[in-house]
Amino acid sequence: MFLKSLNLRSFLVPIIMLGLMWSCFMLQNLGFFEGCNGAIIPLLPQGLKGVIFAPLLHGNLDHIVSNSMPIAILLFLLFEFYPKIAFRIFLIGWIASGLLVWMLPPIDITTGQWNYNCIIGASGLVYMLAFFIFFSGVFRWNMKLLTVSLVVALYYGSLIWGIFPEEFFSQLQEPSKISWQSHLAGSITGILLAVIFRKIGEEKKRKFIWEYPNYYSERDDKMWQEYIANHPEDFEELPQLKQENIWEYLDEIRRKEK
Repeated sequence: MFLKSLNLRSFLVPIIMLGLMWSCFMLQNLGFFEGCNGAIIPLLPQGLKGVIFAPLLHGNLDHIVSNSMPIAILLFLLFEFYPKIAFRIFLIGWIASGLLVWMLPPIDITTGQWNYNCIIGASGLVYMLAFFIFFSGVFRWNMKLLTVSLVVALYYGSLIWGIFPEEFFSQLQEPSKISWQSHLAGSITGILLAVIFRKIGEEKKRKFIWEYPNYYSERDDKMWQEYIANHPEDFEELPQLKQENIWEYLDEIRRKEK
């Protein structure tokens, strides 16, 4: 019964995404996408194609493994709990976060110098999905979606530190290879999408017929009367309405006349 209620796309999309990521990773190992080919290179025209291809490329096995599980889980949550807008969020978030990474100036935080580098990996999408799912549940203030938001916050709350350069927290021998720009761009994109789509695809609150003030069912009333007739003992201890005594009113009228 539980499996029937699940959306098929919430399983298919993560599987397809993982298939694309691992296929491109194998192509990288076979010599395709050498150097910065397919990567985002900020502010350079040749780096624009990385907006499409960069989330599918990874530097090494640890890189793709660390991104595979979060992207699969977050895509499942997106398509399961936001089915009406999931494709739009995923595609817009993919393009918008990539463009934002490309527009961010490649400045080395430690030296202040421009440092053109190649940015690849799906971590920007991970941040976009995590921030969208969390803030969308908060903005919509729906109990089911809020629960999903809390689950994301519980398991991926530490992602917040990834939007800052690693140099802020530790002394490094060489510049960090972790792209905080893609993390920052993904988080900003996710929050903006949560704001823009906060009222789109919202589930209407179901109202049952008996919740209406003028609801009356002759069938229910008949069943209730039959139950009272067949089980009078269930109502013996209930508070009874005091029977009015007309003679008390007559005595009160006489006192007032006197």
